[in-house]
Amino acid sequence: MVAAKLGGADPAGTARLAAVIEKARKTKRLARCDRARQSKRVRVLAAKSWSLEQLVFEGYAPHKVPVIVEVPTDNKNRTAPEIRVLFKRGQLGAPGSNKFLFDHVGLVEAHHPDAERGCGKRAAIEAGAQDLFFLTNADDAEIPEETRGARFITAPTDLHAVSPMAGPECWTIVTSELGYIAKTFPELSEEDREQVGEFLQAVEDHDDVHRVWAAIR
Repeated sequence: MVAAKLGGADPAGTARLAAVIEKARKTKRLARCDRARQSKRVRVLAAKSWSLEQLVFEGYAPHKVPVIVEVPTDNKNRTAPEIRVLFKRGQLGAPGSNKFLFDHVGLVEAHHPDAERGCGKRAAIEAGAQDLFFLTNADDAEIPEETRGARFITAPTDLHAVSPMAGPECWTIVTSELGYIAKTFPELSEEDREQVGEFLQAVEDHDDVHRVWAAIR
């Protein structure tokens, strides 16, 4: 619904919605996704009188792990207090300014059926990608085995320019979104990682939370 609101209900017109539908197909949730995209609520959301507000919460998970939480909502008076409560309930979790610890970037993740071929890399770089990292299925479950996976890093303003270049010719896009990449990562023991994971899962389970970015490998 969020993707349809931001870019329209036609997946051909927005890489973000196309990526959502592709993920839904893989997880056998395509029918649910189609119902959401075509629902009366989406038509209401698209009305000019309706405004979707993007809230961004900064804070720290246990063991001082920086966290940024993105929450699209039509009722910030309901959502904001609920997210703050989640931070308070988390063991050692706390709100606090931390955006300076992250780079705000565009992220495009895609895969190509020919694992030996670098098709699309040059075009994406020329279109504005600042960096590229190759991925495997071990790095990301969205990347099918025996394919060439890649993550294109762009400036926020270049995301939509890079997405088409990375996609139609050779690559299948699975993610196209703005996000945050941590500049540094705290050293954590296995026990520490478990506590951080429990905290992050509690935040992600909130119905309105869209994305959680954390400085954890």
